[in-house]
Amino acid sequence: MITGKNYIGSKLVGSHKPFKTFNPKSNSENPYEFYEASSEDINKAVAIAKEAFYTYKNISGAKKSEFLNAIADEILALGDELINTYTQESGLPEGRAIGERGRTMGQLRLFANLVAEGSWLEASIDTAQPKREPLPKADIRKMLIPMGPVVVFGASNFPLAFSTAGGDTASALASGCPVIVKSHPMHAGTGELVSSAIIKAAKKTGMPNGVFSNLNSSGIEVGVELTKHPDIKCVVFTGSFRGGKALFDIANSRPEPIPVFAEMGSINPVVLLPEALKSSSDSLAKNLAGSITLGAGQFCTNPGLVLSIKSKELTSFSKTLSELLQDMDASCMLHPNIKRTYEQNQNEITSQEHISVLTNSPGTTEINFVEPQLATVEGSVFLKNPTLHKEVFGPFSLIVQCIDEEELLKVVKCLEGQLTATLMADDNELSKYPELVNHLLEKVGRLIYNGMPTGVEVCPSMQHGGPYPSTTDSRFTSVGTGAIKRFVRPLSYQNWPHDLLPDELKNENPLEIYRIVNGEYSQGTI
Repeated sequence: MITGKNYIGSKLVGSHKPFKTFNPKSNSENPYEFYEASSEDINKAVAIAKEAFYTYKNISGAKKSEFLNAIADEILALGDELINTYTQESGLPEGRAIGERGRTMGQLRLFANLVAEGSWLEASIDTAQPKREPLPKADIRKMLIPMGPVVVFGASNFPLAFSTAGGDTASALASGCPVIVKSHPMHAGTGELVSSAIIKAAKKTGMPNGVFSNLNSSGIEVGVELTKHPDIKCVVFTGSFRGGKALFDIANSRPEPIPVFAEMGSINPVVLLPEALKSSSDSLAKNLAGSITLGAGQFCTNPGLVLSIKSKELTSFSKTLSELLQDMDASCMLHPNIKRTYEQNQNEITSQEHISVLTNSPGTTEINFVEPQLATVEGSVFLKNPTLHKEVFGPFSLIVQCIDEEELLKVVKCLEGQLTATLMADDNELSKYPELVNHLLEKVGRLIYNGMPTGVEVCPSMQHGGPYPSTTDSRFTSVGTGAIKRFVRPLSYQNWPHDLLPDELKNENPLEIYRIVNGEYSQGTI
């Protein structure tokens, strides 16, 4: 049941600054009233998170696994109420809601399995050598430990999978860190329902009160105050460059700077090599049209830039792609503000000199709906105009026509950091462009061959994060098991009493995890 209140641990609190969510399809406010967290609420949530940390960080991986699996079970138990609230607050279809719920539960179970096994802690043991000359060697043992309370910002475009119990929360809880979610104002009802599931799971599995809190907000104040709070040790954000960079700057101006892992957008270039265009032009156009318009283009991996060398095949491809996009139905965006920003950014690009708009749609009359747009520009113009390099969050893509391979390489070199880059090539064609590949891999976190960037597989090998400004730290991922590494730091124990060591570092290896012992990978005892 939705109350509109904040979860301060297991306690529901709310009487400050009411606001409502919005249904973009009906263009009307949703009925529930929500209450923004006050400064007192924020301080209480952080205080109990700090207190919970000293218990929760020492809870076994097996018990944390039980907690994460219980969250997944409780989310499923929310049933149709969750799905209906999701669609009302996002304008996204029921199928998307059900799919995203499944992904959210899958992520929770993925991290449950990870912490139950335990090797992710990277235990490393170098035993003492008291007789070593000229100096004895100490006994040194190292493992990863959690950092402390984490703030997770809910994302506008993924009300479940990148929000309250999404991958950020799942990985932070798995690491041993309590989580305070700054709920996204566009889907506060969805956030509260999922929060109730987390609280139920925490109670059922005996987790300390304060291991999770959910705070509402209608603006930026709650997020800013949380980021500034001295007892917060890490912040995770998915959204605009402006929002992520602001949080990054706040966190680094604190007396004790803390990491901000912000995913801040990407134009995800797709490079069409000549032979691929000759042999697969129509199928490439069809697949790209689907990727551009998926979810109304509201994905961080949306292909916003297409790069190729001028040819009659590129001309034909561009015509086919524009026709496919023109035939597609208008789609609902997440919120009127997001639609407004999309139109502003798209108009800024298409109003630049020497830009040709290829789509010629009559325009939709449905409020909060948009039609896909495609434009084209010469490579030389793109190189001189940084405005054309900006992300347009929505169903828009820009084709850059380069005169030759040299200009194509120059365009790639001038790009900023991206989440992904895609190369479409025929058999054996890719090997003819080693310099192009070499420069692309310096720009991205994920390099794709003959596939679309939309669709991020949740698995250990996934890298969802790239060089700045796509993210604030390209060494980490926000998807897959590697996401847990954002919330931990290494700690060495030197000559520590054996009985007081964590189980992960004891000679007997009671957890039977894989460790590096005197330079060798081992699951055995010492």
